[in-house]
Amino acid sequence: MSKSAQYADLHQQINAVIAGETSRTARFATAACLLSQAFAPRFYWTGFYEVDPDKEDELVVGPYQGTLGCLRIAFSRGVCGAAARSGKTQLVADVHAVADHIACDSATNSEIVVPVFDEDGKLCAVLDIDSTQANAFDEDDKAGLEAICADLLA
Repeated sequence: MSKSAQYADLHQQINAVIAGETSRTARFATAACLLSQAFAPRFYWTGFYEVDPDKEDELVVGPYQGTLGCLRIAFSRGVCGAAARSGKTQLVADVHAVADHIACDSATNSEIVVPVFDEDGKLCAVLDIDSTQANAFDEDDKAGLEAICADLLA
């Protein structure tokens, strides 16, 4: 099965499981779990950083699968912060080449971060996926993950 087809199938699975679920935590936890399971071991850390409602320029760790994550990330720092600031997916082949990369886990070598918007179009979280492999993510990952994230809170 091609990666694109795998993402399409996973997208349907996630949508089926979260249909009718009103809890954002449950939706994010389900997506993190199914993504992590589907793409292990390439997806080493898979999870969400949510916009802190009390500090709208800071992300706080949400549901995830993997090793210990950073608890908080300012919008001004790192790959997750860049995704939050710009509202655009960040695809990083080599995290060691990013000057302000935040090393929550030193085993990470590449990363993709996808912004998640609520039903009103406001940024509410970012989906962060790390890999121990260099250059682990490509345009198929970007397209598949963006499609999944677009439906998480629809």
